[in-house]
Amino acid sequence: MAIIVNKEKIFTLNTQNTTYQMYVNEDGVLFHSYYGARVGECDLSYASHKPNWNAAFSSNPRGKGYSHNHTSEELSVFGVGDFRLSALALVNHDGTTGAEPVYHSYKILKGKYQIKGMPAFYGDEGETLVITLKDKAYDIYFHMYYGVFEENDLITRALVIENKTNSEIKLNKALSVTLDLQGGTYDMLHFYGAHMRERLLERTRITHLTSTVSSVRGASSHTQNPFVIVCDKSATEEFGSAYGIGLVYSGNFVICAEKDQHETTRVVAGINPEGFEYTVAPNETFETPEVAMVYSNEGFAKLSNNYHKAIRNNLCRGKYKNARRPVLINNWEGTYFDFNADKLVAMAKDAGKLGVELFVMDDGWFGHRDDDRSSLGDWFVNEEKLQGSLDNLVKRINAEGLQFGIWFEPECISEDSELFKAHPDYRLAIPNRDPQLSRHQFVLDMTRKEVRDNIYDQMVEVLNSANITYVKWDFNRHLTDIYSAALPKERQGEIYHRYMLGVYELLERLTSNFPNILFESCSGGGGRFDLGMLYYMPQAWTSDNTDAIDRLKIQYGTSFAYPVRAMGAHVSVCPNHGNARVTPLNTRGNVAYFGTYGLELDITKMTDEEKAEIKRQIAEFKEYYDLIQYGDYYRLLSPYTPDESRYCAWEVVSEDKSEALVCTVAYDSKCTVQPELLKVKGLDQNKMYRINGSEETYLGSALMNIGFWLEYDHLSYASRLYHITLA
Repeated sequence: MAIIVNKEKIFTLNTQNTTYQMYVNEDGVLFHSYYGARVGECDLSYASHKPNWNAAFSSNPRGKGYSHNHTSEELSVFGVGDFRLSALALVNHDGTTGAEPVYHSYKILKGKYQIKGMPAFYGDEGETLVITLKDKAYDIYFHMYYGVFEENDLITRALVIENKTNSEIKLNKALSVTLDLQGGTYDMLHFYGAHMRERLLERTRITHLTSTVSSVRGASSHTQNPFVIVCDKSATEEFGSAYGIGLVYSGNFVICAEKDQHETTRVVAGINPEGFEYTVAPNETFETPEVAMVYSNEGFAKLSNNYHKAIRNNLCRGKYKNARRPVLINNWEGTYFDFNADKLVAMAKDAGKLGVELFVMDDGWFGHRDDDRSSLGDWFVNEEKLQGSLDNLVKRINAEGLQFGIWFEPECISEDSELFKAHPDYRLAIPNRDPQLSRHQFVLDMTRKEVRDNIYDQMVEVLNSANITYVKWDFNRHLTDIYSAALPKERQGEIYHRYMLGVYELLERLTSNFPNILFESCSGGGGRFDLGMLYYMPQAWTSDNTDAIDRLKIQYGTSFAYPVRAMGAHVSVCPNHGNARVTPLNTRGNVAYFGTYGLELDITKMTDEEKAEIKRQIAEFKEYYDLIQYGDYYRLLSPYTPDESRYCAWEVVSEDKSEALVCTVAYDSKCTVQPELLKVKGLDQNKMYRINGSEETYLGSALMNIGFWLEYDHLSYASRLYHITLA
């Protein structure tokens, strides 16, 4: 059984390789005992903090007591004696603060719980434990949700706060998880960046100072990602303990970690309390976003692959959850705003001859938009620019053998637009202040149903007007001017979260009503690449930076949590439009293979030799598609350690270990360089293998412990693929 409850009110969650345990003490407080490698069925409460009298404490009628500040409580509350990081801060109707949750009841549900209006992992194979706590003084209930997926060592958590009093309460902080790790020295891996350089890996020591990963941009953002790994100081790809903590949410978030005065490391995660204040009316509830946790005592690779499988099978939904994605060409870097129907059809015609399956028309097809200064919000076709109707263009593209996709930016509005002229109040704007333009656009108030309905109706009309099979959903700026004309002054602190709920509601309607359309998320590139968006759209544009060498670090960092098939990756022209670097076309293709693979260029301007190479790449990508998209993923050589190797390398291995594909990219050129041995992972140590069909055979254990010699190419930024098969 995944969930075990004994008569002493000890709650044990077991996955294939991990155990998570809690218990209720004699005062009714829910304490955390243990989270780590799987252990036998036993009481682990001895491992949790013991009562201590040298700080603020709570006492019961029997005269016994404990210090909130010295214990590991599953729900940490601000204002009642725990001075460390907390998950909950609230104000009661009478102005008093704090809460003292004590045990009330529990229930076990078959299948995985869902959260109203928000994304979450799902699956009948999961189990749910709900532990309900009640405040000692008020009729406020805290429903602690735990979802267990045994196969992938995934445990999810969420908190539902229910107000059964006769008055409103206010939440100043409502995080989803508190996790205490006893003793030890831990590091945190987080993934920082900016536009064009998202999810770069940084590893820092968790000390007695607070480490914070967060966003207040209204989106999960380019600058930080709502996913971290807390690990032993010596943990590596293959060894050591590692805890993954990923928030299934796309708005303002915070993940904090600190080592307290008793050498316990505490981690909290959830909605960022900055700018957050939420009113919960009588008989209403507030649901926090889900946190997805994976523990591995076999290092980062095991943790990553468990996330990858769970995301593919229990987070992504719809037709394209496991179906093969089409190879696409996007016209953006090929034409920007300068195109017409004839130009697009010419691109599609050449692309179809090379094996491309989907043509995507990016920004500039609507309103009177010939640059980024107008027309957002006017989702009607510029028939003059397209030389006729959208349906006519799509039919011309389809006649070349390609599907058709289209770009939207539904959350934003241009001042120069028909929608703004009719409804200037639809944007987020603070009264009596000049609103802030970013990329010449404002953000729509997605908290309002009438705004969402307007955008939905416009999008539906476009999507129903032609044979459209793909939508790229973009969001090119962040939230400022946080004020909604639809909310009273005392509820303006709800805007950030209500905004995200509104976006989710719109996405749910569209993806449900157009189940055969492949939706791809984009936010100025990788500015909203998170678990929440993958619930609605199974792939995301990884970065606006299409340079293959910069992509090594971007895709390397992204791979710690997110699977290959979620990463939008395209071949673009050289010199690269972002950094002017020149890389071999073969290298650009190899890097893009380990994503969704597509093209981002004007194919009509390519030479015959380049077109032949693209045709070869598409055929090769399709040949390796299942192995790349569904195999176990291993990071072999890091782009962050140039002193160890001149290569970056990664590998995918089939589930039955019968084949593997290794990609190497030389990101540094050196004279008189010595050949290098590359160790691989994930093979059957007792079986014999060949590399690229050669006559020479290698024992699996030899390839994993000694490696094989890489072939040297006297070429800047050279790349090779090594296909390893059973002999």
